Amino acid sequence: MAFQELLGGSYGQQFLRGAELTMMLAVSSWVLAMVMGVTLAAARNLGGRWAERFVSLYVAYHRNVPMLVHVLLWYFGISNLLPLTWQDWALDNGGEFIFAAIAIGLCSSAYFTEDIRSGIRAVPQGQIEAARSLGFGGVKAMAYIVLPQAFKAALPALVNNTVVLFKNTSMAMAIGVAELTYVTKEIDNATFLTFHTYAIATVFYVGGSLCIMLAGELLARRLQARGG
Repeated sequence: MAFQELLGGSYGQQFLRGAELTMMLAVSSWVLAMVMGVTLAAARNLGGRWAERFVSLYVAYHRNVPMLVHVLLWYFGISNLLPLTWQDWALDNGGEFIFAAIAIGLCSSAYFTEDIRSGIRAVPQGQIEAARSLGFGGVKAMAYIVLPQAFKAALPALVNNTVVLFKNTSMAMAIGVAELTYVTKEIDNATFLTFHTYAIATVFYVGGSLCIMLAGELLARRLQARGG
């Protein structure tokens, strides 16, 4: 009866909206993390000593500060440094979601960068030299020869960190983003059905994580079958 009460009516709609916002936050953060991860990993290998130092510092900073601190810093700190017109726009357009996505994405990008870097190091040096002998520049060799193979080698680690990113979307509740954990807490406060409420949220997070791992496994098999 308790589960029927929670999954039906207005509570069920709240769970659905929270789950939807969680997925939107995860996807937005993942895209940012992947773009930054690829860019930084490539820059570390192509950009020389100063680029390597910058990326190393970036990775160290984001990996050694708790993600919750990053979320709070972006929402309460960095947002206040923006022009007033930008702050007003953020307040009117779900700024808490935007800053949470940026914070989670940038923090996760540090892990993605290291995963992709490890994948790049797994590519035989002979293939890079062969690409350059065929007229490929450093950037083209990285884009067409190195990165496709690096992604294959780094895929298990990238999948694991994608699962971590998905679960860490719950950090956004600290700044009022009405994702699933936030909604779950609100419903629990209203119904006092603590076990049943958090059991529903647990099933969603476990199911989401398993779907990500399954997708990663299917992608790995496809790449292996294609020899890519």
